[in-house]
Amino acid sequence: MRKLLTVLVGFLMVVPTVAAAQPDTRSAGRPGRPLTVMTYNIHHGAGIDGVLDLERIAVLIQKSGADVIGLQEVDRHWDVRSNWVDQPAWFAQRLKMHYAYAANLDLPPVNPGEPRRQYGTAILSKYPIQGFENTLLPKYPAGEQRGLAVADLTVRGAKLRFANTHLTSNNNAERLEQAQQVVELLGGSTTPTLLVGDLNATPAAPEIKTLTAVYDDTWAEVGDGPGYTIEADNPTKRIDFQLHSAGLRPTQAAVPVTPASDHLPVVASFVLS
Repeated sequence: MRKLLTVLVGFLMVVPTVAAAQPDTRSAGRPGRPLTVMTYNIHHGAGIDGVLDLERIAVLIQKSGADVIGLQEVDRHWDVRSNWVDQPAWFAQRLKMHYAYAANLDLPPVNPGEPRRQYGTAILSKYPIQGFENTLLPKYPAGEQRGLAVADLTVRGAKLRFANTHLTSNNNAERLEQAQQVVELLGGSTTPTLLVGDLNATPAAPEIKTLTAVYDDTWAEVGDGPGYTIEADNPTKRIDFQLHSAGLRPTQAAVPVTPASDHLPVVASFVLS
């Protein structure tokens, strides 16, 4: 029986100065807190044009007004492909946000004394991250290690659980096991929950249905059009999702067009009760 490894990851606290997202007028007169969320597979900062450019991703995040962001394929001192940059720390400093990083791949440095080479997912937040845990998901022998990163936030007095994942890309059975484990890990809580990420499957796939049997698909509720997210220059599939539990009411969702990665981001607005 496969053992799951749970890794507690430290996180940097940066005092946020970015303006909060504007309330959706449709929530007027109803209790709740407006919240804008982005999920984005950044392909270690390399765009569909082959250019490595973290700044244009930062500008995209700023323009979206996102309060909380789940990023996938994030490098930390990985190698020359991302200029050895600590990408989560760079985004946190650039955007003046709190962050937490989940290193699903964690390798020794090339030279003794240098930082470890890491690759995984990151969460950026305008609100302090009060707790964070990354759990490694089931992995087949030929697979790449994936994880479920979960951050505990308080949004203007309301509790929020924000989960970010990147499921495997090349094995349906492995991905289904990962989705089942995600449901188990997130189950049993009444805290409003957002699950975002690159799920590497389309809405009709069994692994996605495993998740949407428990969590509502934001795009299906309020998105306009197909919501395709890959490939960025000619998207034909929706594999990047924002799913939510009770306590979160979606009001709108969009897929901004950008060459900054091979994926397109998904931005959605909610009212958190």
